[in-house]
Amino acid sequence: MTKGIIENDPYKSAGVDIEAGEDLINKIKKDVALTHNHNVLGNIGGFAGMYKLDKEYENPVLVSCTDGVGTKVALAQEFNNLQGIGQDLVAMCVNDLIVCGAKPLFFLDYFASSKLIVDEATQVIKSISDACIESGCALLGGETAEMPGHYVNNNFDLAGFSVGCVEESKIIKSKNVVPGNVLIGIESSGPHSNGFSLIRKILSESDISISEKKDIANKLLMPTILYPKLILKLLDNFKINSISHITGGGLTENLPRSIPKNLSIEIQTNSWEVPEIFKWLSSEGNISVNNMHRIFNCGIGMVLIVEEDESKEISKKISSLNFKNFIIGKVKEKTQNNSVVFL
Repeated sequence: MTKGIIENDPYKSAGVDIEAGEDLINKIKKDVALTHNHNVLGNIGGFAGMYKLDKEYENPVLVSCTDGVGTKVALAQEFNNLQGIGQDLVAMCVNDLIVCGAKPLFFLDYFASSKLIVDEATQVIKSISDACIESGCALLGGETAEMPGHYVNNNFDLAGFSVGCVEESKIIKSKNVVPGNVLIGIESSGPHSNGFSLIRKILSESDISISEKKDIANKLLMPTILYPKLILKLLDNFKINSISHITGGGLTENLPRSIPKNLSIEIQTNSWEVPEIFKWLSSEGNISVNNMHRIFNCGIGMVLIVEEDESKEISKKISSLNFKNFIIGKVKEKTQNNSVVFL
């Protein structure tokens, strides 16, 4: 055997294909490069990503978020619909950043699989890249790991990490909320990336045809809405006292995180039409209204808490940017144990 040439690749025999990883990098380079701006130093292929802050900030505060998409990945694989799963990953991070007023700067992804299927991974990373462009941030780097024996049956998992920046004086804080403030609920595209362990159980046990299951699965797999550009436009023109990203824990658990502990929220449940997909989940899974509010966003993906005298103008502006929104409640003095009361 000629020295330096490996006739039998021992790593490949263990289930790890280095050449597949190199093939993936070549296929995603263009998509990743499209997300880069003048702040990005270097390009894909280095050991670390570098990002230079603009001079627009006097007292910049870096904000970081990390998340995954949970078992929504399993449903996407089961029904061969991976087109939006990368957007879900980006959204779960950048939508958290914007809650405190931070502009997303860059994003990194981690893709781990039992076996790297290049076309599948390429599709997911393109979805990540497109979502980064839509959110105004750079896809600064990522990692792909092939771990046979840990993940099985061609399964994969995703995790993401995002960094944003906000001027210290402009950080959105819950202490700004006062009694009489109004809640504006902005539409979701479905369950987003939460509650999918329960969703998959309901769907698997449902006594409907395979074609009906596929139709419902595709509705459930609608990618999470990206809110940063919308919120940043609103922050340029209006005073927003607080924001709540409605993720795991639904309206019940997330809204209290965005108000002082001595206050509570009254939600008018008839103020918006709950999308049909949530009605199906409630009926098919025999889930009570209280549990629906505790598990799912029920059609409200983001909530703004604003001054009442500006609420209608803000709502009108959101509508002009093609987002459905609703005045869903008010902030009150807390007189009971519950921080959120549904009327």
